[in-house]
Amino acid sequence: DVMKDLLVSFIVAALSVLAVPLAAAQAQGGGGGLGPVDALGQQVRRPPPPTTPPPRLPDGTIDLGDGIWVYNTFGADIGMGLKKGETVPLLPSAKTLMASRKDADDPENWCLPPGVLRYSPYPFRFIQNYTHKKPTHMYILSELMRTFRQVFLDGRKHPPELDPTWFGHSIGWYEQDTLVIDTVGFNDKAWFDRKGTPHTEQLHTVERWTRVDFGHLVEEVTLDDPGAFSRPFTVTFQATLSNPGDELIEYVCQENNQYGIASGVR
Repeated sequence: DVMKDLLVSFIVAALSVLAVPLAAAQAQGGGGGLGPVDALGQQVRRPPPPTTPPPRLPDGTIDLGDGIWVYNTFGADIGMGLKKGETVPLLPSAKTLMASRKDADDPENWCLPPGVLRYSPYPFRFIQNYTHKKPTHMYILSELMRTFRQVFLDGRKHPPELDPTWFGHSIGWYEQDTLVIDTVGFNDKAWFDRKGTPHTEQLHTVERWTRVDFGHLVEEVTLDDPGAFSRPFTVTFQATLSNPGDELIEYVCQENNQYGIASGVR
């Protein structure tokens, strides 16, 4: 127990030392996905994302898949995507469930999928199959948990019966330059954020991804879940294009990874 206490004290002290330069970097340059990064006295300044017109596929469709995207906000609270003055319209039962959740219960801490809206702060990219034809499938790859989402762009509908899954069943289409993704068939296991904001298997999401210029992406998501929320509501998040040459790397979180007391750490 003495050794464990010493180890915890050392970790806390180390994190406190690291927090100072990181906070200073954010104060100087705004921090965030593409701002200055300052760790142990080493600062990296990255050029701002370009604002030139977005690239297009041969058929004129906006190309989302030519780089790595990083959210501008941290995924600790889904409410960060609301308009000023709005709150998440949780039902009393959802508030009770949320209040009962503990950090150690977070599915991400057990190497489980993050679900929708929780890529941040990890980078992600779009992969679409195309040659001379319109894309029929879109995949959203996230460095977090090395997960992927599959979006069908071939005109199919949602199946009448679905087995609930972490990411649900997604179909998509383009409305001018905006990619629309409609998803149903979720399980109720994922959390929207680290606060434990819940949802049920009735969740229906409609995402609208718009690449406003070469280096900026806006995601507007309408969430409708009568089992958890008193009304549908919309959250909006923004992402910026990472620098050329950046790629996704391994994120190893696999079977039997343990968190908290089970791993020997209190």
